[in-house]
Amino acid sequence: MHHLSEQEILRRQKLDDLKALGINPYPSELFDVNFSAQEIHDNYHPELNNFQEVSLAGRLMSSRVMGKASFAELMDSSGRIQLYVNRDEICPGEDKTLYNSVFKKLLDLGDFIGVKGYVFKTQVGETSIHVKELVLLAKALRPLPVVKTKKDEATGEEITYDAFTDPEQRYRQRYVDMVVNPQVRETFIKRTQLVQAMRNYLNDKGYLEVETPILQPLYGGAAARPFKTHHNTLDMSLYLRIAKELYLKRLIVGGFDGVYEFGKDFRNEGMSRFHNPEFTQMELYVAYKDYNWMMDLVEEMVERVAMALHGKTEVQVGDNLINFQRPWQRYTMFEAIEKFTGVAIGEMDEAALRETATKLHVGLDPSMGKSKIIDEIFGEHVEPKLIQPTFITDYPVEMSPLAKKHRDHTGLVERFEAICNGKEICNAFSELNDPIDQRQRFEDQLELGKRGDTEAMVLDEDFLRALEYGMPPTAGLGIGIDRLSMIMTNSHSIQDVLFFPQMRPEVVAQDKAQPSAS
Repeated sequence: MHHLSEQEILRRQKLDDLKALGINPYPSELFDVNFSAQEIHDNYHPELNNFQEVSLAGRLMSSRVMGKASFAELMDSSGRIQLYVNRDEICPGEDKTLYNSVFKKLLDLGDFIGVKGYVFKTQVGETSIHVKELVLLAKALRPLPVVKTKKDEATGEEITYDAFTDPEQRYRQRYVDMVVNPQVRETFIKRTQLVQAMRNYLNDKGYLEVETPILQPLYGGAAARPFKTHHNTLDMSLYLRIAKELYLKRLIVGGFDGVYEFGKDFRNEGMSRFHNPEFTQMELYVAYKDYNWMMDLVEEMVERVAMALHGKTEVQVGDNLINFQRPWQRYTMFEAIEKFTGVAIGEMDEAALRETATKLHVGLDPSMGKSKIIDEIFGEHVEPKLIQPTFITDYPVEMSPLAKKHRDHTGLVERFEAICNGKEICNAFSELNDPIDQRQRFEDQLELGKRGDTEAMVLDEDFLRALEYGMPPTAGLGIGIDRLSMIMTNSHSIQDVLFFPQMRPEVVAQDKAQPSAS
């Protein structure tokens, strides 16, 4: 257990004092709430004399005791409201000790309380609750960080700052972050609305939401390093999925026309403000469609998400105003590289690509094949410049082992990525449904693995068997929900759109020994 601060020791003492008075600091009885602070602020009118029997619960966030009367502030999930508490009403009769000891001495900021009473406006016009009953619902044993204000000497402006602005502390203790910085909750409400808007859109089209395994005997469906675990009963290695693709395609083989899944994928790779080891992706597969059709769907769906969250297609992201209104700009990968570097790489072999990458100051390592080199050039010189939503299409075949070969261009596949604010937000193909071609692509991947590519795919015999039973022409899509949430909520880092991002182990500060008095 950590070393208790003076305040924490004091709160534990108050806990004992409450029990001694016969008050349970963590009661089991149901406390019925009938209104929120926001509902009262929005709808109370003194002339209507409404809200005359209200019941609210939340945290005690401030308290000013003035003799018989006290003003306090209660915060629930919707916001804050002022309380007016009169000792004679809370504790009628002669015995004032309970009020004095509980309200004045034993309640602390951060405690959960329930109040019942009626709404009125104070002389200064503040909507408040005249409390008739007050009950302690849960005692807080740690003090919340205190929000402080100070006056800017130059401007005279009040500046608010608090003891909880350090991002690492905020991510580790999100439960405190959301109390002290309630605006943080808005980001997560918007994230949920984003997922709901996508679900509604896909359900309206008649596609089926499904669930597929997270623990997989073979990982596949993407180029990534997996997390490995072990199942004791079967005595076998299992991997946390890096994608849902190969299972969802099996469902298309099995006869569904359209399936989608929202869920966590796991990649055992570096962390950054765009990467968390577990992340949420929505994958969609629709039979009898191709990548051109899927591009139209993505435009329409993301435009609809922007409208659902913001009521318009324009979204402010950092310094950029991004417009999701259809149609979006489209380039082939080679067109985009030529546009932003002036170099046409479409006909180059591996040696020429290496030379070009070096001239463009792109770092390479010996394990990289043609596709990896092209990917590095694109990532360095093109992707960061694509701010407005843009489709990049027609990738080299080596980069996309699960995509169909291009109908018109040898050496390319029918694939697109949507890029926005300098980062990829989705990836899609006309899915490869030729089992012989698919086997060859898997074997090419095995060769890349031997060259040292730790992200190369493994060969999945059962998936090939499924394809041999026949898969109709299919369009597939993966959308990164965390990345899209960052854009739609103007968040700088992926950690800002994850309630509990992955962190290094916490180093608990050792209490420094007090220097002895000499």
